Amino acid sequence: MLFIKNPITYLFSLFLLLSLDAASEFDVGPVYGQAGSGQISVALVGGNDPLAKLSQRAFGAHGAYAVTSPAKADFVIKIEGANGSSALLTISSGQPLREQFRQTVSGRDLQDAVLRACDLAVQKTSGLRGFFAGKLAFVGKQRGLTEIYTSDLFFNRVRPLTADRAHVTGPSWSPEGTKLLYTTYFQSGFPDIYMIDLAAGRKLPIATFKGTNAGGDFSPDGSRIAMAISGTGNSEIYVSSSLGKNMRRLTTNKSLETSPSWSPDGSRLVFTSDIRGKPQLYEISANGGPMRSIPTNVSSYCSEPVWNPVKANLIAFTAAVGGGFQIALYDASKRKSEVLTSVRDAAVEPAWMSDGRHLVFTQRQNGRQRLMLLDSESGKISPLHNPSFGDASSASFVY
Repeated sequence: MLFIKNPITYLFSLFLLLSLDAASEFDVGPVYGQAGSGQISVALVGGNDPLAKLSQRAFGAHGAYAVTSPAKADFVIKIEGANGSSALLTISSGQPLREQFRQTVSGRDLQDAVLRACDLAVQKTSGLRGFFAGKLAFVGKQRGLTEIYTSDLFFNRVRPLTADRAHVTGPSWSPEGTKLLYTTYFQSGFPDIYMIDLAAGRKLPIATFKGTNAGGDFSPDGSRIAMAISGTGNSEIYVSSSLGKNMRRLTTNKSLETSPSWSPDGSRLVFTSDIRGKPQLYEISANGGPMRSIPTNVSSYCSEPVWNPVKANLIAFTAAVGGGFQIALYDASKRKSEVLTSVRDAAVEPAWMSDGRHLVFTQRQNGRQRLMLLDSESGKISPLHNPSFGDASSASFVY
């Protein structure tokens, strides 16, 4: 939310891990179906049991699809393990069933290949972008300690990226998925922004000025970082190079400005400001200039905005609704907002998937935190991990 928690001060070394390769887009050719107002029914057959369960979980969470039997399906999708790191995808349709598409899909391993095959199946049957083979970074809490973790979308493989043993927050991937910004208290006892370079196996300071340094966010081309810094006494929005150099201040107010997020073309930033007393959304040119109020008209408390990476007219954010917090969506083309969730207690910290349709958010309930997948069009919500994992929050996604 807007205000940083009190620091927890410890000092330990970074636990560095090798990076997962950034996933690539498929050239899918002709599309056999188109996503409309109704769901596309699919049957998932073949493959060994773990592969079938993984593909069923993926399509079951999508929102544009209904998983059914072959006799009732628009498409029958078969995914088989071809070898240790590739999967054979077959898509059939019609009665009697006729094969429409067949392709071998490679991945880092068999699980990754299956998820990539699911993404390709989504693109072929609906024309929508796939996102199942992307990866998350998030704040995980184990045995009372928070660290930054990375995992696949469905938490089958979870790895720690830090061993700070201090309060950490706000992970944010670079566009190619080899670098990660986050805020940590481990070095100074105050919030500082660091970058983990997974390919090089090192951690670099980006903003360690006196006061609060938080909310680091890479531009869409990876060349710049937006952040909130309070060295002048109150939190303001700054932009720097990708290494924290050539720092430029964009806002100058007596209020608090936080949580910057880039427009898809990198020309603008949306952020939170309480210049009118309570947090609301504003935008500003990434080169500086006047800030403009965004007329969300949905709540007296709006924060944590994230610009849609595909549709420049959409901004998701957290809004105070009915005594709690929910995820809302502002549509600039309509100049109005809608509340997307109605979960118990709180839905906060939205983060877009690469398809521009789905979001990950944090559900806070009964003192626990859990990451949830939200389809912004159908409203479908699916948990991404079992509560036995522990608390998970503040996700960032990259494909």
